[in-house]
Amino acid sequence: MDCVTKWSNLPTSPSLKQLTEPGYGIPRKEQHAAVQDLTKAHIESFDQAVSDGLCRAVQAIPPLEFMFRNDRISLAFVEATIFKPVVGKGSICRDLRVFPAECRGRRCSYRGKIVADVSWSINGIPKGIIKQSLGQVPIMVKSKLCNLHELSPKELIEHHEEAEEMGGYFIVNGIEKVIRMLIMPRRNYPIAMSRPKWKNRGQGYTQYGISMHCVKEEHTAINMNLHYLDNGTVMLNFIYHKELFFLPLGFALKALVDFTDFQIFQELIKGREENSFYKSCVSEMLRIVMEEGCTTRRKVLSYLGERFRVKMNLPEWYTHEQCANYLLDQCICIHLKSDVEKFYLLCLMTRKLFTFAKQECMEENPDSLMCQEVLTPGRLYLMYLKERMSAWMVSVKLSLEKKAHRLTGGITSDNLVKMFNMGSDVTKAFEYLLATGNLNSKTGLGMLQNTGLCVVADKLNFIRYLSHFRCVHRGAAFAKMRTTSVRRLLPESWGFLCPVHTPDGEPCGLMNHMTAHCDIIAQALPTTTLPALLCSLGVTPVDGTPGRAYSDCYPVLLDGAMVGWVETEMAPLLVDSLRRFKVLNEKRIPPWTEIVLVPQTGKASMYPGLFLFTTPCRMVRPVRNLALGKEELIGTFEQLYINVGISEDEIEPGVTTHQELFPHSMLSVVANFIPYSDHNQSPRNMTTWCLGSTMSTSTLDRALCTSTSELFRQPSFGELLLFSLLYSH
Repeated sequence: MDCVTKWSNLPTSPSLKQLTEPGYGIPRKEQHAAVQDLTKAHIESFDQAVSDGLCRAVQAIPPLEFMFRNDRISLAFVEATIFKPVVGKGSICRDLRVFPAECRGRRCSYRGKIVADVSWSINGIPKGIIKQSLGQVPIMVKSKLCNLHELSPKELIEHHEEAEEMGGYFIVNGIEKVIRMLIMPRRNYPIAMSRPKWKNRGQGYTQYGISMHCVKEEHTAINMNLHYLDNGTVMLNFIYHKELFFLPLGFALKALVDFTDFQIFQELIKGREENSFYKSCVSEMLRIVMEEGCTTRRKVLSYLGERFRVKMNLPEWYTHEQCANYLLDQCICIHLKSDVEKFYLLCLMTRKLFTFAKQECMEENPDSLMCQEVLTPGRLYLMYLKERMSAWMVSVKLSLEKKAHRLTGGITSDNLVKMFNMGSDVTKAFEYLLATGNLNSKTGLGMLQNTGLCVVADKLNFIRYLSHFRCVHRGAAFAKMRTTSVRRLLPESWGFLCPVHTPDGEPCGLMNHMTAHCDIIAQALPTTTLPALLCSLGVTPVDGTPGRAYSDCYPVLLDGAMVGWVETEMAPLLVDSLRRFKVLNEKRIPPWTEIVLVPQTGKASMYPGLFLFTTPCRMVRPVRNLALGKEELIGTFEQLYINVGISEDEIEPGVTTHQELFPHSMLSVVANFIPYSDHNQSPRNMTTWCLGSTMSTSTLDRALCTSTSELFRQPSFGELLLFSLLYSH
């Protein structure tokens, strides 16, 4: 009897037979959906980045214009495409595709070629389009550009992969690297913050400010602040190429719109018409602009362009007004496309700043999950790719100037192709980012850190391996802080971050893990129809006049853009209508829309308003809408203003609006693997949650007990995996 026959005749356990379908050693027809969902946030963000995101990024790269031999040369990207990994030219292979297993064995990188169409012109006359290779970029395993995409378990095994291969990582020099998901400020939302160190920024500065993390559709980001000065004026602060700039708010407002000073004054005092101190402060901000001789918008643009053009690095033939417009486009509220939208948003931020400085609204905690989103791998990938493509055009310009003496007869298409080939490609820069985790960027990409962005995917065991794809890190800079406030798991994190799954030692509380049912939005759909829908439901346009006083109305913001006003009495009905459209998938409202109504309380609570978010990179989770009887995706900010019950006995008619789908929705995938977790010795993990919340210990124990019984009553893949591990021991 040979060895194979001997082992095949051994008796097998009935429970083990149930783990394999249709039989032991025979691959399934399809992969486990639950396992593939573990890395969905990584793969979906990458797919979005290399498809729709890449098109948007290419269109957002400004043309590079410069002088060469008394001619104006212009280079601009038209289109870019990333191809699947294939062998190089000249290789004789039956199959040109490259698979991840080959890269692991050969200690090389799993990457594909990026090719761009570059248009060039001389003195405004188009000369054609050149197709140019920009190098090789890493490809995420199991993404749409990976050769393993949509392969069956049997085909995966034939290509030396596991039958349940999840993907979600890159292969650099044969090593599997994962781009960390980091906590970032919520995009396009003005956050009221108090920072004592802001007093050191200059004479008259106070600790009060409004901070906004502005992010474009292609994820280009910039941080912008409004500072309150003790003389009642406001200073606008922004960062350009890692350099800090300050600008009086009045200059920015007059540069954005061609309004009279009275019109600007009327917009700024909306809702505070009876506050004489605030009105005098607004008058002083406009008077500062007038004292500089800037009476019109054109004079303000010329004034700003003359002072900022030395930092903009723009062509010398640009006028002062063109330089100022470039400044406003690249540094002020970059997520908005029109100057009028930027003007109305800055006015809203100013009103909120004065309300906060006079202690009429409370400070918002930037360490709370309601003010945060997640930096996904696709977002970082796209931001860095856009910057490297811009740097490639600059390197072409430098090569052209360096080799100018060799060019005879002017610039031709052939000469330009030679210069293109001499430009610095993106290959080494991307491999350095993934190999070391260090970000080498001239602009900083609006990031809060430039190290520790990538980690090695440890395969000590399956549990350790999958935790890499579900963890969310607070940031390397917070590890050295001596405060414990950033490590606390606040009660608004319920259902999004697991209270149990966090490591020991230095990263405790800084490296958390998403719950099993928490997802991260990757899609970004256009919201052009939503403003018209809001107006049909009773919202007064931003340039209109509502039926009530502005103090009796809520401002309405859609993805960081001021779209109008809604009366206080109509706001709850408007929210109910929007939520119905969202749950029933009507009126083209995305199901991941976040609808937040911050009510007026008469006390110093959060700044009131109606805030709508449809942007990607937000955490969402499913709950049951009791009024409509269907599932609904809610966000971290939205959860604060709805009432969610866990079990049936906690539902109060007229109070409870939603119910948890599963009692163990608060736990991560790994925490769900632990049987009877409330009886295990984990005091530090449990007190981390209880100290930061108002929930009683009995409620927590009941939720954990219920989750354990629910877990074993409804078998899942995690349970089957756990049983197989126990059986093997």
